[in-house]
Amino acid sequence: MAKKQTAGREQLGEFAPKFAELNDDVLFGEVWSREDQLSARDRSMITCASLMSQGLFPQLEAHMKIAKENGVTKDEMVELITHLSFYAGWPKAWSAFGLAKKIFE
Repeated sequence: MAKKQTAGREQLGEFAPKFAELNDDVLFGEVWSREDQLSARDRSMITCASLMSQGLFPQLEAHMKIAKENGVTKDEMVELITHLSFYAGWPKAWSAFGLAKKIFE
């Protein structure tokens, strides 16, 4: 069982309480907990791929940390970024590798 997500409430609870609730309770509480449909490890790989493809590097950094906690290895993250470099763009891959080095080394 994944640990309870509280980032929404911690960072936005007073400013945007409904968004914080949806983030913590629905996205992470309900969707990410459906591990009988898709493992947390696989969800992490998919999420990192999506965030890299969109160039959303602050969120990618946070999700790479979650991916590591969910069992994604350095070699798997390197392969994910290398593969996506041809589809998402070479500069995005360079940026993603900078984050991956910081997190996985």
